[in-house]
Amino acid sequence: MIRSTAVFLLCGLALLVVLRAGARRGAMATSARMFERAMANRTARIAMLVLWWWLGWHFLVGPAVGPSGGR
Repeated sequence: MIRSTAVFLLCGLALLVVLRAGARRGAMATSARMFERAMANRTARIAMLVLWWWLGWHFLVGPAVGPSGGR
């Protein structure tokens, strides 16, 4: 347990260092800019559509449709 806590804290510290370094140089892109850039590519748009469909099917439709066919 102590080992996993240490790894978690180390990852958090590394994240803070990366964020601090990126913010200092102004190199951090906003989420809106990243999304806009991804949506400029047709393949990325199709992949995003498939991802949302898969998530919706497995987490929203899956529990409503049981293996017994609704009986």
